[in-house]
Amino acid sequence: MRLTQIATEYSTSVDVDLDASECRDLITRQYARTDATYVRLNMITSLTGSAAGTDGTSDTLTNPVDRMILGVVRSDADVVVVGAQSVRAEGYIVPRTARLAVVTSSGNLTGHQLRLDDEESIRQVLIVCAKERAEEVRRQLGSHPVEIVALASGADGRIAPQDIIDALAERALHRVVCEGGPSLASQFVQAGVIDEYCVTVAPLLEPANAPFLTIERAFRPRTEVAGHLADSAGFNYLRLRVVV
Repeated sequence: MRLTQIATEYSTSVDVDLDASECRDLITRQYARTDATYVRLNMITSLTGSAAGTDGTSDTLTNPVDRMILGVVRSDADVVVVGAQSVRAEGYIVPRTARLAVVTSSGNLTGHQLRLDDEESIRQVLIVCAKERAEEVRRQLGSHPVEIVALASGADGRIAPQDIIDALAERALHRVVCEGGPSLASQFVQAGVIDEYCVTVAPLLEPANAPFLTIERAFRPRTEVAGHLADSAGFNYLRLRVVV
């Protein structure tokens, strides 16, 4: 299989063997960021806009290149932000380098598979919840001394994305990657806190109950293509930079 860098305003065309070491080098050059502060969105979608495949998770949409991109994006980040529903559905594990911030407005952490049986994992995880749900979250965590970040919620019961970003910044977590799911990602988009979108488009016609991003027209961000990779299996890997 071949991986091709499509020529854009910011890059020239390059073609490499997917099995060669040059593949990871190309992805690193394409996705690495060195700036001190940013908020990225990193997700995968089918051609029909579904964020999940036949098994109800992204596992049946993804491929080795997408997973390699995930690793590169995470390696530059201070923290990965993800909704509690995605933690349950995707079977999330604690990232190797970045911290993991699990967002729950409802306070429901049932069904998560996070391993919190060692000090390192406990230090890596943050639970971001509505203030009125903090005691419930603590009860569910039991004896695990995971840090709980309790924030005010709005009239709709949700926590404002900017408040989440600010709370993470107070903990010196300035390089943020949001990995969804669709509900949390859409909230981040409409709040205008994302400055770069890393989106993998899988060549699959997967039935979609809802789009992977729900955006009202008034909140549609202006973007430009900052990077574009494509492979011979039909996957496309896009970086969209927000134009201010």
